Amino acid sequence: MEKKPLLEVRNLKKFFDKTKGLFAREKKYLHAVDDISFTIYEGETFGLVGESGCGKSTTGRTIVKLYEPTDGQIIFDGVDLASIPEKDMLPYRRKIQMIFQDPYASLNARMTVTDIIAEGIVTHKLFKDHDDPEKAIQERIYELLESVGLKKEHASRYPHEFSGGQRQRIGIARALAVNPKLIICDEPISALDVSIQAQVVNMLEDFQDDFGLTYLFIAHDLSMVKYISDRIGVMYLGKLMEVATSDVLYDRPLHPYTKALLSSIPLPDPEHEDKGKRIVLQGDVPSPINPKDRCRFATRCNYSKILVKNDDDDFRDKIVGKFARETVIDHDQHRAVVEENKYITEEIADGIIEFGVKELYINRAKCFSKEPELKEYEKEHFVACHFTEEIDKGTLE
Repeated sequence: MEKKPLLEVRNLKKFFDKTKGLFAREKKYLHAVDDISFTIYEGETFGLVGESGCGKSTTGRTIVKLYEPTDGQIIFDGVDLASIPEKDMLPYRRKIQMIFQDPYASLNARMTVTDIIAEGIVTHKLFKDHDDPEKAIQERIYELLESVGLKKEHASRYPHEFSGGQRQRIGIARALAVNPKLIICDEPISALDVSIQAQVVNMLEDFQDDFGLTYLFIAHDLSMVKYISDRIGVMYLGKLMEVATSDVLYDRPLHPYTKALLSSIPLPDPEHEDKGKRIVLQGDVPSPINPKDRCRFATRCNYSKILVKNDDDDFRDKIVGKFARETVIDHDQHRAVVEENKYITEEIADGIIEFGVKELYINRAKCFSKEPELKEYEKEHFVACHFTEEIDKGTLE
């Protein structure tokens, strides 16, 4: 049976203007989401993972148009939401709901649970044709509260009277109240205790089975994302690095960033063969403001550097015109022979040779001069890396 796309994100961009000063010479834009594309099919859960600040939550908020997209298409159920004026968005806001990360900030402290859940029902006039709309709404609220594990008596209480887990359940009830098709879950379990996390995730899965819901599940808890997701996208600095089915991504990651990310998952078995094989990333995360045209992960990737040895006859020719990947210090003279990310001129190359450097890491030119595209390497397995095949086969020098 052919899968039907519910949401198609095409070349989505969201930039924030960070220019300071009225007479600034150059505009500075923070590229929070930078030209990403993916598809979510009806009834599936698409996980979106990555480090804090990579653009996951901004992607979710831009899809639901809490942020106006800078460019690109958000095709929901055949309609491009990016081209629809704000005044015409109301019918689509019913179909796309959001569960927010912080259950303490996402609920209005001055409203009762009844008012919070009823707000969407009233706004979309779901019971306008009912004989007694108020009674129907109240019964619907009781039904929703019980479905998320709360009681009828809770309807008259205020958010401050609940625990974090209970507040998140209220947030879930609010999202379900208007019978949506797609729910964007923006790290819905990160602020909860571990024991409560599993309950909330199991509840979301039950609702998906009962109501045929589709989820965009944004999180940084990699083990939980694997448990709930059918397919997963990995983000880094506003870009999608890899997209694959859950099992394939975890069993056979191909992008260097995905490999590093998955190696950080704690292993409870002390005798597991992968114990102690964590990949520790070196270097700083580049600025997302006006990023350079290159692989976003290049500055931290072990595959983006080449080891050149001094016993090679063409050592000098290999390093001149390249960028050093490490700093070499002359401690006797209290100076740097060459600094990391420094362009190696002929003069610097002579100094490196004279100092007696036996080997030197330099940047791989392609990684720092051209941005890789997210391409399908195998069926339903997309990777944004210049050397995917070489890394997969272990042939990259």
